[in-house]
Amino acid sequence: MLSQRVLLAAAVCTKAGKAIVSRQFVEMTRTRIEGLLAAFPKLMNTGKQHTFVETESVRYVYQPMEKLYMVLITTKNSNILEDLETLRLFSRVIPEYCRALEENEISDHCFDLIFAFDEIVALGYRENVNLAQIRTFTEMDSHEEKVFRAVRETQEREAKAEMRRKAKELQQARRDAERQGKKAPGFGGFGSSTVSGGSTAAMITETIIETDKPKVAPAPARPSGPSKALKLGAKGKEVDNFVDKLKSEGETIMSSNMGKRTSESTKVYVPPINMESVHMKIEEKITLTCGRDGGLQNMELHGMIMLRISDDKFGRIRLHVENEDKKGVQLQTHPNVDKKLFTSESLIGLKNPEKSFPVNSDVGVLKWRLQTTEESFIPLTINCWPSESGNGCDVNIEYELQEDNLELNDVVITIPLPSGVGAPVIGELDGEYRHDSRRNTLEWCLPVIDAKNKSGSLEFSIAGQPNDFFPVQVSFISKKNYCNIQVTKVTQVDGNSPVRFSTETTFLVDKYEIL
Repeated sequence: MLSQRVLLAAAVCTKAGKAIVSRQFVEMTRTRIEGLLAAFPKLMNTGKQHTFVETESVRYVYQPMEKLYMVLITTKNSNILEDLETLRLFSRVIPEYCRALEENEISDHCFDLIFAFDEIVALGYRENVNLAQIRTFTEMDSHEEKVFRAVRETQEREAKAEMRRKAKELQQARRDAERQGKKAPGFGGFGSSTVSGGSTAAMITETIIETDKPKVAPAPARPSGPSKALKLGAKGKEVDNFVDKLKSEGETIMSSNMGKRTSESTKVYVPPINMESVHMKIEEKITLTCGRDGGLQNMELHGMIMLRISDDKFGRIRLHVENEDKKGVQLQTHPNVDKKLFTSESLIGLKNPEKSFPVNSDVGVLKWRLQTTEESFIPLTINCWPSESGNGCDVNIEYELQEDNLELNDVVITIPLPSGVGAPVIGELDGEYRHDSRRNTLEWCLPVIDAKNKSGSLEFSIAGQPNDFFPVQVSFISKKNYCNIQVTKVTQVDGNSPVRFSTETTFLVDKYEIL
């Protein structure tokens, strides 16, 4: 493994050889790296600013920094000029994160330095990055995490507000029933006709309390007075029962089992069970924005082939890529991949055929990008037509698959609804729908959209204005990629013999909106 990588480790150490922070780019024990650094001060010459020393197995390339040393440990067959250039970049990175070149300051910012070191070196080779790019990459926030946290907090707040609102409605319904001289709903029979003239809320109250009866000790009948089942803050059991009832009515409640739901939703992304020793993951993500009156504002698609080798005897291989894309996609290979070989023969292989791909590590070998405003490239068109009527709006929404070779699974088209106007009245419907009263959305769910089921429509009526039903959001997953780039064969470098391989293809939505 050591002979396959050029740069073995990067470290900041004291003049006595004590490691302050060290990043190894190959498998190396702590004892080994500490031993190499401890031996380093005994080998170096004094009076030079940029220099190197060698042992029988490794080369030290170092630069003094006041009371410290920036040290690169490389193989002896590395290019010393490239190593010196890499060393200068490492030395410039440290002042970006540390105000003083002192041991305590380095220790306080060790993780920042390690992240920056990882941006400079990948797979034992220097990446083509500069200081500004390193700063951008290390400071980049996770947009997906922020969105997830914001959505979760909003849902929790809405769930609590909805529970308080429901509790007030139930209490008000019971008081109204008492004022009308009717039996308190908490003591009526299940489904009793005594509340047939009352409000719907009174019927809900009765159902909830009767559901609770087997769980609590029986109480003597009273003509009036508050029911303990309605005191939501008194005991946790009543709250749980109330939440269970809301769930039975179709409400979505945020609770501790959210993690289970999340894990179930992520089952789609689980790799195939029968993975070969050579496995490729082809993933594409699309970001698309359309106008409600037609016209593609922007469509951007990013794809990548990730290679994973689990057996080192298949480390020296080449991938035969078949590119049938006719949309003008831009391709880019990994810096360590032979670009001329890929351009001339559509083969992915390392520049040095004697080297091997890393084992048990996901390596991105090819990526591509497509950005366009051409409407014919839209994979799934959505037309939403709200029209005002006497009682609100009649909404007609249609979808049509434009790429017949695609098969979209678990398609969800989410339409926002006005708040406080109740549930929509569904007319014509292809597929299924879910109404989320807490988030005020209507989700149109379609298990599969393909060439045999390429179009469909949904009609519903609800109070509101046409602008209330935008933006429409779409999500789906597909096991066929959009750009039609595939790996058709894998062969050994020596002898060109074929190698068994497995492929996992995923086409996902990052953002898909009709504004």
